[in-house]
Amino acid sequence: MNISVLIRGVSFVMWLLLFGAVALVVIRASRGKPMRSGTLVIIVFAVLAILVSTISSGLVFIQPNERGVVITAVAPGYRETALQPGINWIIPFVESVVTYPISRQTYTMSIAPIEGQIEGDDSITARTADGQEIYVDASVIYQIDPNKVIQVHIQWQNRYEELVRAQARGIIRDMVSKYGVEEVYSSKRDELVKRINETMQVKLEENGLVLVDFVLRNITFSPEYSASVEQKQIAEQQAQQAKLVVEQKKQEAEQARQVAEGRADAAVIEAQGRADARVIEAQAEAEALDLVARVLRENPSLLNYQYITKLSPTIQTLLLPSNAPFILPSTVFPNTGN
Repeated sequence: MNISVLIRGVSFVMWLLLFGAVALVVIRASRGKPMRSGTLVIIVFAVLAILVSTISSGLVFIQPNERGVVITAVAPGYRETALQPGINWIIPFVESVVTYPISRQTYTMSIAPIEGQIEGDDSITARTADGQEIYVDASVIYQIDPNKVIQVHIQWQNRYEELVRAQARGIIRDMVSKYGVEEVYSSKRDELVKRINETMQVKLEENGLVLVDFVLRNITFSPEYSASVEQKQIAEQQAQQAKLVVEQKKQEAEQARQVAEGRADAAVIEAQGRADARVIEAQAEAEALDLVARVLRENPSLLNYQYITKLSPTIQTLLLPSNAPFILPSTVFPNTGN
């Protein structure tokens, strides 16, 4: 509980009681019924009201996220040490306190009308090294250095936001001018943010502020450059599409070549197989004929025997022309008595 506020409330009540007591004494005196102890009551309430008011004026409660600068009538006009969180005592009616937040604050500059601290388009207009105009949205997260609150009060008082705004806009413009437009939004964006962060940190520190973070929110280009970028992207997409078509055709051609090559290989293999089969068959026939010839040489009568066995078993008599010679030797036919 803020005890200084409680004491101020008590002080207010005491002054009300004092005014009530004075009014009561005056009313009774006007009716001819004066209070015997009216004067004493008024004096007591007056002393209590003045005492409590003096105490409440001397007590100052500082919140944990604040620091207090004491303004005094004694030279140099302020205390050299800021008030810390909690209950603090100052000289009543001679000194006063100005509090400053030390919690983190954000200052946003945006092209959107309702996002930044200033209504309307508050983006930073900057020009790149190659002459392109861009619009930067940024946020600066900062806080007052608790050890430099008095410096901030002397130099800026409650106008330190103006310092943050001015430094941020100037540093962003200066850093953007060192990069080309494509580097700003692509290859060297992180480097740009890092350099802005480092430079701004030094500038704010010189004025009693601490930079917590710098956020490059968005980069917007001029309509002319945006149109050229869009055309370039369309051309790149078309080129990429054409490349894909060419690659697809190459793959189809390679696939057709592989299919034809496979068919040719299959035909060669099939022809080779047929040739090999014919060779094997011919070799087998040659070997069979050679075997038959060798058997016939060793057994001349085998041919006659085969001839006879092939005749129908029902044939009993064989007639030959009178002029036809016998092709079978007589030894083939045994003497059966017929």
